[in-house]
Amino acid sequence: MFVDRVHLQIAAGDGGRGSSSFRREKYIPRGGPDGGDGGSGGSVILRAQPGVDSLAALAHRTQWRAESGQSGGPQNCKGRSAADLLLPVPPGTIVIDEASGLVLRDLAAAGDELVAAKGGAGGFGNIHFKSSTNRAPRETTPGEKGEVRRILLELKVIADVGLVGKPNAGKSTLLSRLSRARPEIADYAFTTKTPMLGIVSISRDRSFVLADLPGLIEGAHAGHGLGHEFLRHVERAGIIVHVVEPQPMDGSDPLTNYRAIREELVLHDPRLGERPEILVVSKSELPAAPETREALQAATGRPVIAVSAVTGEGLDRLLSAVVREMDSPRTDPAPGR
Repeated sequence: MFVDRVHLQIAAGDGGRGSSSFRREKYIPRGGPDGGDGGSGGSVILRAQPGVDSLAALAHRTQWRAESGQSGGPQNCKGRSAADLLLPVPPGTIVIDEASGLVLRDLAAAGDELVAAKGGAGGFGNIHFKSSTNRAPRETTPGEKGEVRRILLELKVIADVGLVGKPNAGKSTLLSRLSRARPEIADYAFTTKTPMLGIVSISRDRSFVLADLPGLIEGAHAGHGLGHEFLRHVERAGIIVHVVEPQPMDGSDPLTNYRAIREELVLHDPRLGERPEILVVSKSELPAAPETREALQAATGRPVIAVSAVTGEGLDRLLSAVVREMDSPRTDPAPGR
């Protein structure tokens, strides 16, 4: 199950209490205090971990708590500090504090981590309160309370290339031809409800991550249809491959569809309008494909690649265009990359 948004309450462990103790050795009648300090509570740490591609493992629990530190002991023995609670998340996870709405950290790359809730420090034993005027102190301090907070984890898929287009434009089929990914493919809209990733191999030592992103409809920037569920993920794509269907099942105009999606992207984030974009007409085996390609090329003044996931036409040209864009210097890299 793919999960890309999770609300959690996290609590770090409390520090252990300091000990009140006195030396009891034989022949040492005035041994003095020897109470040890309490151990530190465990912190809650979020770490972006390779191989984790969903927040599903965290979705089954809404509360996560680290252990508390142990109390101090006699003979100046410090209490055991608790282990930190490590929660692995996918690279590309944004951590948001629900109370303030502030982004605590964007865990964009594997290995990035955040101490989301810090464990409390251990309390002082009575040995700390010995002085020339107080030779037998009984004072101790409790351990500090661990931090407690509510957070929102939001995953934005990180891909080198993102396939965008109207529902049923042929993106899933294209992904399956270019990579080993096996997305759901059917003759109805919104087959893809969650992002699908595939690795596309160009040569023995070079590849890139291709994402099939859920289809857009008008009003997506305002939350209509899959709305922000889609747009959140396209933000991370370094290159956009815009797939236009030549004969939409709903009878709509392909050129109008292209412009509508472009508008939705820009309304969501103006930077998406400046992202490198490769124009593709899918299903080139259909009779309307040549006419659609010429119309789109004339309207945009840019080259348009006709591809067919059925016959394989144009796939090599598409991969070559992607490689050229990847090798060209960028002035507006994808956020979080």
